[in-house]
Amino acid sequence: MDQGIVYLKRYRLVELENILRELKTTERRSIAEKISEARSHGDLSENAEYDAAKEAQSHLEFKIGKLENLLSRVQILEPEDIPAGEVYMLSSVKVKDLKMNEEITYTIVSPEEADFELDKISVLSPIGKALMGKKSGETIKVDAPAGIIEYKILEIIN
Repeated sequence: MDQGIVYLKRYRLVELENILRELKTTERRSIAEKISEARSHGDLSENAEYDAAKEAQSHLEFKIGKLENLLSRVQILEPEDIPAGEVYMLSSVKVKDLKMNEEITYTIVSPEEADFELDKISVLSPIGKALMGKKSGETIKVDAPAGIIEYKILEIIN
């Protein structure tokens, strides 16, 4: 697991802290109740309900540990920390794929926050690396798994 700094905006830190609180309180309590209920059914060696509840508990604790690790490495980026006019961490960048003639807006995030379906791309991804430090109007070429992609930067939203 990458142990580097995780850059977040303050609102995202608050969201993640709320998720962690929910996991540690409501979710833990719910699973503890399921384990208790399954125990009441007798012999644990052949109790599928108990095994499922224990497995759910294991998954929950893994998720909590992963989130705690991420939160321990957070550095808040305020809008004034982001250089105006160039692509930086947490910038949203509107680009045009010159071959497909399509526009898309990407947000550059830490690897832990990347979610391609939400157009949040890692700063370490080929596109993220190619965009960093660039300005509006520039054209970049990205060596992606699908081949060379050429983008024109239309707008940077910080």
